Amino acid sequence: MDGNLSPNDMSGIVEADRAHVWHHLSQHAPYMAPEGERTDPKIIVEGRGLRVWDQHGREHIDAVSGGVWTVNVGYGRERIADAVRDQLVKMNFFGGTVGSIPAAQFSERLLEKMPGMSRVYYANSGSEANEKGFKMVRQIAHQRYGGKKHKILYRERDYHGTTIACLSGGGQPERNGRYGPYTPGFVEVPHCLEYRAQWDLSGEEYGIAAANAIEEVILREGPDTVGSLCLEPVTAGGGVIVPPPGYWERVQEICKKYDVLLHIDEVVCGVGRTGTWFGYQHYGIKPDIVTMAKGVASGYAAISCCVTTEEVFDMFKDDTSDHMNYFRDISTFGGCTAGPAAALENMAIIEEEGLLENTTAMGEYMLDQLRALQDKHACIGEVRGKGLFLGAELVADRTTREPLAEKLVAGVTGHCMKQDAVIIGMTNRSLPGLNNTLCFSPALIATKDDIDQIIASVDGALTKVVG
Repeated sequence: MDGNLSPNDMSGIVEADRAHVWHHLSQHAPYMAPEGERTDPKIIVEGRGLRVWDQHGREHIDAVSGGVWTVNVGYGRERIADAVRDQLVKMNFFGGTVGSIPAAQFSERLLEKMPGMSRVYYANSGSEANEKGFKMVRQIAHQRYGGKKHKILYRERDYHGTTIACLSGGGQPERNGRYGPYTPGFVEVPHCLEYRAQWDLSGEEYGIAAANAIEEVILREGPDTVGSLCLEPVTAGGGVIVPPPGYWERVQEICKKYDVLLHIDEVVCGVGRTGTWFGYQHYGIKPDIVTMAKGVASGYAAISCCVTTEEVFDMFKDDTSDHMNYFRDISTFGGCTAGPAAALENMAIIEEEGLLENTTAMGEYMLDQLRALQDKHACIGEVRGKGLFLGAELVADRTTREPLAEKLVAGVTGHCMKQDAVIIGMTNRSLPGLNNTLCFSPALIATKDDIDQIIASVDGALTKVVG
């Protein structure tokens, strides 16, 4: 921890935070309770590798990459910070109507990893990137289909961001709750989690049935009204759901059949998290729109990208006589150069250190260790995931699959934090009665020793909290 900060300095920081900072996803009442009853907000002061230190100097193992699956290459990467500093001194910002050197360079490097994709639209958050994709679909509907083919399908349990439009296209009722009325034209399709089966099938048959349920929605709504389908390749906050075999291939067929643009939300899965550059690449599909944020620069700078095929791009320049034909959109901070500068170094680190290979190997190891915990603890109903993106669904009864009470799941994460200083996640006020999945996404640099410490902490917490 930084020796330049004295306890008095940190006391002042904590009080300033308590008085003025509005934390994300947090109930602040415990911070504001009477003296002697209140708790202090946690301040993360420093990070190195997979470890972070709080205001008390306590070291933690971060098994969720910054709390929200972001810091893919770990903390303390001086080469990224140096690249950002050098770029900011030279040229920090200009509106995205013009280009910059790092934006041009990163787009070229990025598209090398995405065969079939050809254009990169820069923004500053995952929500914003998804908004751009939605707006593209809506503008195409007006330019090509008289406004009719405007509906955007999204999947139950998937999450696409925090704006009103993204919540309108998000399948997590508790996250969406009390933010309506919502943007019209977004239509939900069923989830594909076989563990919570909706059909009496299994394996590939289940995957195909889950995809066919999307076709049923398209036919119900009318194919001439549906413009796109937006899906996460592996559902993140909705329970870390890896689709069953056969699902993605059938989804691709359906989209082609009904001329529906396939929008893949890689905000969590993108840039190595699942062991490939992008999650969709496990399945051999060819999307029309791909959005990404979080791991693109590992949190060293704000950046997101909405990437399209040339076919999508061409629809915004095919009629120059129409003064409304181009994509009439801007993201102010999409013009920042820090993001692509950081992203270039982030990508180089992943390549030079073989982090895709490490993610695959360590992901398989961690999945095996979670399965061993499942053999030991009856409260683990299922473990699942890809790469270093894993979940363990907790249940009160394995036979009925009754979800474990949310309070107990939170107790497990709290025990890991309090007793072992291990930071793990859980489905967070997303799905009524189904916020019962522990979530793991350590940095792509994770070692077996790191994973062993995480697993040992979870083992102890399950024993103590659930029994």
